[in-house]
Amino acid sequence: MIPKIIDACARNKFMVFVLTAFGIFAGWWSMTHAPLDAIPDLSDVQVIVFTEWPGRSPDLVEDQITYPIVTSLLNAPHVKYVRGQSFFGLSFVYVIFNDGTDMYWARSRVLEYMNQVTSQLPEGITPTIGPDATGVGWVYQYALVDRTGKHDLQQLRSYQDWTLRYELAAIPGVAEIASVGGYVKQYQVELDPTAMLAFKLPIGKVIQAIRESSNDVGGRVVEMSEAEYMVRGRGYLKSLEDLENTPVGVDDRGIPILLKQVTTSIHFGPDMRRGAGELNGEGEAVGGIVVMRYGENALKVINRVKAKIDELRPSLPEGMEIISVYDRSSLIERAIDNLREKLIEEMVVVSIVIIVFLLHLRSAFVVILALPVGVLLSFIPMYFLGVTTNIMSLGGIAIAIGAMVDGAIVIIENVHKKLEHWEAEKAERQRLEAVGETEKLKSLPPLPEREAVLIDAAKSVGKPIFFALLVIAVS
Repeated sequence: MIPKIIDACARNKFMVFVLTAFGIFAGWWSMTHAPLDAIPDLSDVQVIVFTEWPGRSPDLVEDQITYPIVTSLLNAPHVKYVRGQSFFGLSFVYVIFNDGTDMYWARSRVLEYMNQVTSQLPEGITPTIGPDATGVGWVYQYALVDRTGKHDLQQLRSYQDWTLRYELAAIPGVAEIASVGGYVKQYQVELDPTAMLAFKLPIGKVIQAIRESSNDVGGRVVEMSEAEYMVRGRGYLKSLEDLENTPVGVDDRGIPILLKQVTTSIHFGPDMRRGAGELNGEGEAVGGIVVMRYGENALKVINRVKAKIDELRPSLPEGMEIISVYDRSSLIERAIDNLREKLIEEMVVVSIVIIVFLLHLRSAFVVILALPVGVLLSFIPMYFLGVTTNIMSLGGIAIAIGAMVDGAIVIIENVHKKLEHWEAEKAERQRLEAVGETEKLKSLPPLPEREAVLIDAAKSVGKPIFFALLVIAVS
């Protein structure tokens, strides 16, 4: 098979040049469009189910939430194993699928099984699916600070959660913007047990009244002068005074009981924190973590995020600034530049060695040309298999250059040896013809053409070289 391919290529040079040009173009396109990253993504196909149940102990969360979710997902198709973790008020379930499972197929299967388990969970509990990202999706992180003191940590966190996060989440390739640090703003109501006992109000009724107080309701329409006017009741809370004047019940005389009458304090305050963010020893700061979507080009996503941040900087409130604290793009660019430099150095050194030892520029040019062409062709399967251009893949290409050179050198040396014998035989025939020994000359077999000698030399070592390279590639 291999000798036939060599013979066909040697006798159809035009098609070989056309196919080589097409391969070079396809390799260049694949190289420029392949996802770039500094490290390979070797993480499992994983789907995270997150459930929040505030104020509950870990053992209660385990019994009421984590255990039902884990047991329902154990028999899902292509699931390797399911892990559950229960914390104070939080439940995490990690569903690990078999290698090769499509990420979005796995997510749809988890959603399908979660619909079946919802009825077994406590009322009002809604599990959520984590972002469509992997363990190496953390590609960029920034800090939102105010060194002028005009905004405190609560205001910074509010701006991060309600403005900045949504601007960055809309960037193509971003799966999630996770906020960290600061204080989440809350309305905090401290009840007075004595006043509640005097008014005979249970805690549940007060909680329900607070929940129902911040709401707009719609009515019908009033037609006046051939125009319709919508009737609606506006009840959204806009200040602490609105919350203080919320009716929570009526007394024995039918007079409304206001929330401020059964509380000791109503104020703004922070939500309970389970962590904090600190910047360079200067104190606490608010931050955001950019998580890249599965299968995206890390370098392009980071560049889009940085461009968006530069666009948003002029519109930040006075005193606020965004500081980059982790940027993987510098690592990616340094890794790619370093390996590119080493590849070029290796090709130059190999070329010099070939020229020195073969002492034949045209033969050396064949080997030198095969190196960049082989490197470009290697990017075609990488692109279609979804392999990122990273340190490991480029390092494998650098190692493979040595094997490519070995095969080309063996062929060229065999060609030179065959040509030496052919030229010696040709010189002997010319000598016999010059001295007039025509009878002896006729008894010799016909001398093959030079091209036939080249083809025969390549065919004689083509099969061993192919299988040697195949063994190297497989191993």
